[in-house]
Amino acid sequence: MKQSSLFAFALLSTVLIPAVQQIHAASQTIDGIVSDTMCGKKHMIAGKTDAECIQECMKSKVSYALVAGTKVYTLAGKPQSIASFAGKHVRVEGDLNGNTLTLTSIHGM
Repeated sequence: MKQSSLFAFALLSTVLIPAVQQIHAASQTIDGIVSDTMCGKKHMIAGKTDAECIQECMKSKVSYALVAGTKVYTLAGKPQSIASFAGKHVRVEGDLNGNTLTLTSIHGM
């Protein structure tokens, strides 16, 4: 009985420890510029600031994005908590899954 319990514990440990490490590793802090998924790095509405272009694009039901160097991440979170940062340099903390960053916090820089 004791040997089977030890085996079960060892088996669970080999499965759970990597899973917990992977979940923890997904948490990221990334600096970048808030944009939208339609425009990405380059805004296209002539005569408007980047922030104005982003707000116009958001009316088309696109998502906010974070441009960090050559990468563009889709920001998942409450749009009203991101809106005031449109076109601004920010530090974002969240969980990265593929190209989507689910926000836990966003701060202007």
